[in-house]
Amino acid sequence: MTDMKDQLPKQVSWLRGATLVDGSVVDVELGRADGHGIVTRVMPAAADPPVDDATVDLTGYVLMTAPAEPHAHLDKALSWDVLRPPLTDLPGAIASWRTGSAAFDEDSFRDRAGAAAMAMVRNGTTAVRTHVDILPTGDPLRGVRAVAAVRAHLHDVIDIEIVALLKDYSSVELLYAALDAGADLVGGSPHGTADPQAELARLLDVAERRGVGADLHTDEFLVGDHHTIADYAMRVSGWPEGRIRTASHCTRLGTMSRSELDELLPRIAEAGMGVVTNPITNLYLQGRNHPVGTPRGITAIAALREAGAPVAAGADNVRDPFNPLGRSDALETAALTVIAGHAHPEVAVAMVTDEARRVMGLPAAGPRIGARAELLAVRGAGLLEVLATAPADRVAIHDGAVVSISETRTWTASAKKVIA
Repeated sequence: MTDMKDQLPKQVSWLRGATLVDGSVVDVELGRADGHGIVTRVMPAAADPPVDDATVDLTGYVLMTAPAEPHAHLDKALSWDVLRPPLTDLPGAIASWRTGSAAFDEDSFRDRAGAAAMAMVRNGTTAVRTHVDILPTGDPLRGVRAVAAVRAHLHDVIDIEIVALLKDYSSVELLYAALDAGADLVGGSPHGTADPQAELARLLDVAERRGVGADLHTDEFLVGDHHTIADYAMRVSGWPEGRIRTASHCTRLGTMSRSELDELLPRIAEAGMGVVTNPITNLYLQGRNHPVGTPRGITAIAALREAGAPVAAGADNVRDPFNPLGRSDALETAALTVIAGHAHPEVAVAMVTDEARRVMGLPAAGPRIGARAELLAVRGAGLLEVLATAPADRVAIHDGAVVSISETRTWTASAKKVIA
């Protein structure tokens, strides 16, 4: 592979010998249009390709659309070791964070968010939508400002969208202030309030007045009739085309009857809503009060897709009170979507790449002519091997430039032949 470690990010013109998801081996030409890196040609790999400083040899690598993380919490990331929270369910995690976050100043938010974002870049993610709390103590906007600073600092390597996450104990004036401070979208969790419909209306009123989209934590529970997704869909169905309207988590859909889904899902699809499932965190948080026959904390992926609603998969929390684990790797999310969500491997990968970009309102990307040059190459013979083993050997390309190269070395002793 061309040695580019000392020159990142650097625009490249050719990716040589890459294996696509369909198994074909190709050369991919990259160019620029309207100020962005795009794919200009995809052709069968040349037998003896030229090699220069603008060429990256991807022989032995699988090339795919770069992952986009549709649901993160960069402000909370990497706080587990400091807070030492108990293993708990969603209400317990919320309580731990509300108490513990009081100790974090703006520098802490910035440092942890930056570290988490760079971990995503190393693993090949080139876009992320992060929810950031409007905090209950101290300066309520210090997290939003910190993540906005990280976005500005890392703009050459990753695109960051910010959702201002407002709780019912905070005023809408703070939500307006968060949008002024750099947030892009309105966020909240109406289902967790005393009056879910009133909270839903309060949040969407702000989105409509400001002309921005919304990504709401929606019906993140397994049992109960206080779900809000039907009202959410009805309210946003008249929004202008292209304005973001995302329902995240939606775990209650995963425990509804087929008849309930048949009535509800067409309304979600017709409203143009995208849905984000977060298998890692919701498998950890949900179902703790069901010690036998524990239900999955995952939305109705197959039924939503059949109804025509776009469904993406996110990692959500990484090593914080809501999830002690996580490696900021979209391949981990995709693998769990296969195992716990019963998605086909190709579908699961699409849910963290092309479908994630669709839900986030990003331009189409990947190794296709005319698409944005947001690409990830992972060492392996094919998609299934890459998904199963998640090799660390990766090349991440953002806006037509290589922004990260990871290479590993392994030494293993040879076993002597056993002679009977």
